[in-house]
Amino acid sequence: MPRTDVLLAHPRLAEAERVLGRALVKAVVTDAQDRARAGEIEPEQVAEHAIAALPTAATTLRPVVNATGVVVHTNLGRAPLSRAALDAVVTAGRATDVEFDLATGRRARRGRGAMAALADAVPAAGGVHVVNNNAAALLLCALTLAPGREIVISRGELVEIGDGFRIPELLESAGARLREVGTTNRTSLRDYSSALGPDTGFVLKVHPSNFQVTGFTADVPIRELATLDVPVVADIGSGLLAPHPVLPDEPDATTALRDGADLVTASGDKLLGGPQAGLLLGSADLVEKLRRHPAARALRVDKLTLAALEATLRGPEPPVARALGADVAELRRRAEALAARVPGAEVVACAAAVGGGGAPGVELPSVAVSLPESCAEPLRSGSPAVVGRVERGRCLLDLRTVDPADDELLLAAVRACMS
Repeated sequence: MPRTDVLLAHPRLAEAERVLGRALVKAVVTDAQDRARAGEIEPEQVAEHAIAALPTAATTLRPVVNATGVVVHTNLGRAPLSRAALDAVVTAGRATDVEFDLATGRRARRGRGAMAALADAVPAAGGVHVVNNNAAALLLCALTLAPGREIVISRGELVEIGDGFRIPELLESAGARLREVGTTNRTSLRDYSSALGPDTGFVLKVHPSNFQVTGFTADVPIRELATLDVPVVADIGSGLLAPHPVLPDEPDATTALRDGADLVTASGDKLLGGPQAGLLLGSADLVEKLRRHPAARALRVDKLTLAALEATLRGPEPPVARALGADVAELRRRAEALAARVPGAEVVACAAAVGGGGAPGVELPSVAVSLPESCAEPLRSGSPAVVGRVERGRCLLDLRTVDPADDELLLAAVRACMS
């Protein structure tokens, strides 16, 4: 049996140790030795099998081609970053001036470039701040504006978000009390005004971004809530900073602020197309109050997030925006070109979705390459992994969510699966 030190000195394993780390490479070597001891392989094959078993990276995360047709797919990491944002993350991975002024040699405000970019993107905001996700943004609002006080909210907006987390429980964990008003389907301005009192911290308007209530319904728009003599916090959820022509019913930060919201909270990794982050926009004094709360330190974002957010706001159109604005005729052209090179593949019209808890019920016309259902599993387990969706016994690869630059990669994966 070859000794461990001899195996680790093998040129390819030594190079792998430089990239992957000694512990990981040693574990692969030990596993190959154990297989030889068990008689599964010959001792002289240990090095060969260890090399073959080496992972491609030190992380277990694997790249995935999103062919599901869900633009913001939570289980696939939500918004894919733009090339500019990815480059910014690499830059931020080194020593940077994230909290340092190179001109003066003194400490500077953390993430000032990202804050300036966000302020420029939403001129209606007097102040801006960033925390690690939208739930953190709401939590900071409750901790700052309503500790031991009441948050007035419509019963129709007591939303449950992903993995069983509920907004009411999140706010109550901050020491606030919820004052529910109205009914599940109808709430009026009078319901809010009747609930206000000396214990009111703020009125919370939550966009029910992951469900729809239809029929005999009524809610109170922000411009009417703004007439009440208390702060209004609007959780718009999915992160549009300005109106979008494809999503006319989706709330946006600019409109909410112009309608009178004192604070707006939103996600950075949904329709904005950036990294996971909670965006806080609103009046300068309230935002500064939030920023100076002791809990803000526990909720702050790292330099990688700041870099990616700034590059998303300043740089070229991110993948989410391109997917939302994709031309159906161009999607069909791409699908036909791919299907022509795969025996048995078909081109079908289909409907994509926004996803990520945004724009529920909105269908985006799209085009997919249709394959036998049996292709779904081997495509997922291939390299790169390709995730489509199964409908009516077929595996559909929806091209609205596939970057055109990945078409050849997708083709190679499909051919490998079919063979």
